Amino acid sequence: MRYQRGCLRQERRKAGPTWILRFYAQKGTKRVEKNLAVGLVKDLPTEFDARREIQRKQLDRLINQPLFQGPVSVGKLAAHFVEHELGDQEDVVIAKSHSTIVGYRRNITKYILPRWENVPALEIQPLEIEQWLRSLKRTKHLANPTVDKQRRLLNLIFKSGQRYGLIPRDEDANPMRFVRCRVKSDYEAESVSPQQARQIWSLLQEPESTLVLLAAATGLRASECLGLKWQDIDFARQLIHVRRSWTGGREGPPKSKSSKAAVPLHPVLAAYMQSWRAQSPYSMETDWVFPSFRLKGRKPRVGNMIIADHIRPAAEKAGILKPGSKIRWGLHCMRHGLASFLIQQGKNPTTVKELLRHSDVATTLQLYSHGNSADRIAAQGDMLEAFFPLKTTAS
Repeated sequence: MRYQRGCLRQERRKAGPTWILRFYAQKGTKRVEKNLAVGLVKDLPTEFDARREIQRKQLDRLINQPLFQGPVSVGKLAAHFVEHELGDQEDVVIAKSHSTIVGYRRNITKYILPRWENVPALEIQPLEIEQWLRSLKRTKHLANPTVDKQRRLLNLIFKSGQRYGLIPRDEDANPMRFVRCRVKSDYEAESVSPQQARQIWSLLQEPESTLVLLAAATGLRASECLGLKWQDIDFARQLIHVRRSWTGGREGPPKSKSSKAAVPLHPVLAAYMQSWRAQSPYSMETDWVFPSFRLKGRKPRVGNMIIADHIRPAAEKAGILKPGSKIRWGLHCMRHGLASFLIQQGKNPTTVKELLRHSDVATTLQLYSHGNSADRIAAQGDMLEAFFPLKTTAS
């Protein structure tokens, strides 16, 4: 089909006189006439204005694509993304975890589709998206990182549409590249000191006590602790192999490539782990280390229930948390506490990074190392001693 500009004419529509672009599209072996609404005449008084709007919406290029049947809405892009990017993960180049897929689906349904489902993808302006992101923060009370998740997810939806040829592959077809939003969180993670962790541990029964000790001593994430099987713990070589995670009721891969690194197993920790194995009714190599007794060991325990029913009440009883406090608190606080303690003890940051299995030491120092007030006062005292050197008395 040769290049076409299309024919413009005015029609009376419900919203008022409207510019209509007529063009031909291929349907099988036939060419059929199609119509597209360009805009209201009151907004585009002249044919020149209408042509300029056609260029802005990139309709002049789209009508020359053989398979073009009309503008692609964000809803269609999102549905295609869900089907082709969030479906079966066996053959995809970069597989997504179950928790990521669930989160993407939830955010698409809850935030993206209510605003953009029927809007033509190529008509969205970057400033419109920024205004929508600000409204999410204001009306839905979303934190900055959560708002940024919507921006990044919408960008993935547009990129997927470009990859499959649903919309043009040039930069102008994806408005997300011009969208800005705040990403820094106001949230600061709590840090649990070794003394506080011991207080919590002393108030718990098995297997929760061993779970707290494991998280506090190794910095393993909750999903990694729950994903352990006895075959992953090499008592002879003093290593814990991180081969899987357990989150959202599903088994999945570790969080990242660096997360797959083995974790050292100190003899003291190993003794407690072996003691728990001797008590557990599920102690075979292929059994879960922290099994669900209700499910007869077929699955691990549920992380948020362990926190809510056992660990958080123990923290409240120990005076570490105020009863009824709404702050985010869980096993991840043990990970922050381990990093902070080791840095304060003067351990090499690289060693701490490797223990926590971070890919970058900056993550260890910036996000996981929390100084305490005593350390800050001592550091300030060192400076003041240099500022006011002690005077020696003349003999």
